[in-house]
Amino acid sequence: MHSAAQAYTKTAKATASPRELEAQLLLRAAARLQGVFEGRTTIPAEIDQALRFNRKLWTVLATSATASANPLPHAIKQNIGSLAIFVLRVTMENEIKLAAERLRPLININCEIAAGLSHAAPAGA
Repeated sequence: MHSAAQAYTKTAKATASPRELEAQLLLRAAARLQGVFEGRTTIPAEIDQALRFNRKLWTVLATSATASANPLPHAIKQNIGSLAIFVLRVTMENEIKLAAERLRPLININCEIAAGLSHAAPAGA
C-alpha cells in the first residue's frame, strides 16, 4: 500500500501544472504553520523546519513572480513583491523569537494565494 501511495504522489507531481504545484506547496506550508499555531508542533527543530520551509517557498515564489521575464503585469509583480516582503519579515521574526499568534496572517495568506492559484484560468486561456 505504501508503494502505491508513493507512485501516486510521483504521478501527481509529474502531471501537476506549475500553478497546481505552487498551490500545493503553499497549502503544505500553511499546514505546517498551522501545527505550530495550534500547538501540535512543539519540537523546536520541527518548528524551525516549518518556518524555514515557508521562508524558502516565499523566496522562490517572489523571485519567480517578480522576474523581468515573468509575463505578469507590473502592478501584480509589485503586489506579490510587497506581500512577499511582509511574509518573509514575519517568518524571520518568528524564526528569531516565536510568537505563534503572529503565524495566523501567514497561514491565511498561504491559503488565500493557494485558492487563487487553484481557481485561476489556465495559462493562455
